[in-house]
Amino acid sequence: PPRDRAGTPSFRTILSALTDIWTDRRQEVEEQASELARAIATGSGSGPGTASPNSERSFLTALERTAETAAPAGAVSTTMNEAAAARCPRLLVGAVEDIARRFDPDWGGFGRAPKFPQPTLIDLVLRYVEQLPVGPERTTVLHMATRTLDGMAAGGIHDHLGGGFARYSTDDRWLVPHFEKMLYDQAGLLQAYLHAWQVTGSRAYLLVVEGIAAYVERDLTQASGGVASAEDADSEGVEGRFYVWTPGEMAEALGRSDGEATGSALSEIIDFYGVTEHGDLDGRSVIHRPIGAPLTGDEGVQRARRVLLGARARRGRPGLDNKVLTEWNAMYAAVLAEAAQATGRASWRARAVAIGEFLSGHLVTDQGRWLRVWQPEGGARVLAYAGDYAWLTDCFTHLYELTGDSIWFDRATSVADGLIAHFADEERGGFFTTGSDAESLIVRTKDLFDGATPSANAVAARSLARLGALSGVQRYEDAARSVVDQMGDVLTGRPAAATHLLITAELLLNGFTEVVIPGTRMDLVNAVHRRWLPASVLAWGDASGSPLMNGREEDRAYVCFGRACQLPADDVDTLLTQLVGKGPSDRTDPPHRRQPDVAER
Repeated sequence: PPRDRAGTPSFRTILSALTDIWTDRRQEVEEQASELARAIATGSGSGPGTASPNSERSFLTALERTAETAAPAGAVSTTMNEAAAARCPRLLVGAVEDIARRFDPDWGGFGRAPKFPQPTLIDLVLRYVEQLPVGPERTTVLHMATRTLDGMAAGGIHDHLGGGFARYSTDDRWLVPHFEKMLYDQAGLLQAYLHAWQVTGSRAYLLVVEGIAAYVERDLTQASGGVASAEDADSEGVEGRFYVWTPGEMAEALGRSDGEATGSALSEIIDFYGVTEHGDLDGRSVIHRPIGAPLTGDEGVQRARRVLLGARARRGRPGLDNKVLTEWNAMYAAVLAEAAQATGRASWRARAVAIGEFLSGHLVTDQGRWLRVWQPEGGARVLAYAGDYAWLTDCFTHLYELTGDSIWFDRATSVADGLIAHFADEERGGFFTTGSDAESLIVRTKDLFDGATPSANAVAARSLARLGALSGVQRYEDAARSVVDQMGDVLTGRPAAATHLLITAELLLNGFTEVVIPGTRMDLVNAVHRRWLPASVLAWGDASGSPLMNGREEDRAYVCFGRACQLPADDVDTLLTQLVGKGPSDRTDPPHRRQPDVAER
C-alpha cells in the first residue's frame, strides 16, 4: 500500500529499509545470499545420488550382480536375458502397486479431481502387462489402463467432434475439462492409446489415435510445417464456449444440413452426445459418451458429427499459441513415427518426417547449436535446453527406424553428442537443464522428476539407451546409466515419481534386442514395425546408417542380443519365431498386429 497500515508496511517503507540494509549490512546480506544459493544447489541442482555407472555404488550394477547370483546356471534366452527378467518385479512391481493404490475403479485415472491424463503411468502399466502371462493378475493390472483410457475417451476431456484432448478434467468423471489443448498432451495420449491398441486390439483405441492425429494436422499444424504449441481454453471471452452446446444450438446446426437430421433422428443424435436442457457447464452441455458405449454411432450419427464439426468451425475460435517448441514438436513427431510404423499410414509417416525436416531446417544454428522456439513473425531464438536435445535424439532415432534413411541416424548421433557435450554433469551424472554455454544462473538445476511430461533426464536416458543399442557406442549407454544410478533411491523408494526413467532402467537391465535388416525387404521390415517391441531397436535400409549393418548380407534379417546374433532369417515366419519366440503353428497374431493391406493403409 502507499502508506503504512496495521501489519503491512508501505512500499516506501520497504524501499527505505532495503536501502539501509544495502548500505549498512551489505556483507551480511551477501553472505546470506551465498548460503541461500548453496541451499538451492543442494536441494535441486545435484541430488539425489552420486554413483557413477561403473562404481561399486552403482544402482544398476548392484541389481545386475544380484540377478546373476540368482539366475539358474546356463540360462540362455534368444529374445531376452532371463536372469535380467527376474529383476523386473524389483523395479516395476512397486510402481504398479503405488499406481494401483491411487487408481479410481469407477471412472479410471489416478487420484482425485482435478484429474490429469498421466499417459506415462498408463504406459508403464501396459509395459508391465506385456511381461505377465495370461491370467487373473494380467487382467487386473490391464484393467487399470483400459478403464482409464475408456473413461477419458468417453468423457468431455476428449473432443468427440474434432479429436484431441483438453488439458485436464475438473471433476472425477472426466466430464468438464479445462478446455485448453496442449501439443504435449496430444503426443503423450496418442502414444498411450496406440500402445493400448497394440496390446488389446481394441478398434476404439485406434479411433482415438486417428482423432488426435487429425486434430493436430487440421488445427495445430502451420503452413511452415511446424506444429503450434497450444489452443486457449477461452473463446468469445468465455471458457469452453467453442466446445459446448445446448439442444437448440445442436438442432439449429443439424436443421441447416438439408434436413439430414429431423424429428426422432435429431433427438437420437442429441441423446447420443449427452446434450441436455440443464447442461453441464453454465446451461450448456459438454459432449460426452457413457463409459463402455461406442464412441461412434451409425452412418447417421457420423454424418451429424461432420455437420456439427462444420457448424462449430464457424464459431469464434480459441486463441492459438503459434510458438513452435523444439521439445514438443520432437515429442509429437517421435510418437507419430511410431504410429506410422504400427499402422502403415503413409500420411502419418510423411507428417512425422516433415516435422523432423522443419526442426532440422529452422531450429539449429550454422554452428550446430539447437534453439528452443520458433515463431513465424520472429524466427528461432533461445538456446535449447536438455529436454529439447533429449526429445530430438528420440525423434531422430524413431525417424531412422521408420524410414531406414541414414540421415536420421546421423542427426540422432549429432544431437546426442551435443546433449552430452553441453549438458552432462561429469561429476555426479545426469544432465543439467541449461547448457554450459547458456546464461549463468544461481545454480544449474536438473529436471529429474516427471510432471506433465516425462523429465528431461528420463527422456535423455531412454533416448541415449536406445541410440546406444542402435549404434554400439558405449558412451551413450554409460550416459543413460548415469541418470538411472543418480536416481536409484527414488526408483526403489518413490518409483511413481519417475515412471519414465523406471521403464528405461528396466530396459537397461534386461538389455535390448537388436534387429538388423540391411536393404529394403519391406515384408521383413513391416513384420517388425507392426509389433510393439519396446525392448527392441531396428536398423534397416541404407547401409551407411547404423554400424550394426556392417558385414551383414542384404535382404535378410538378423535378430541379436548383446551383439550375439542368430542365424539370418530370409522369411517373415522365421524372423517372428526368433523375435517373439513362437513358431508359425502356435503364433496367433490378433488382426491389429498383422500387416495392413493396401486399402487399410
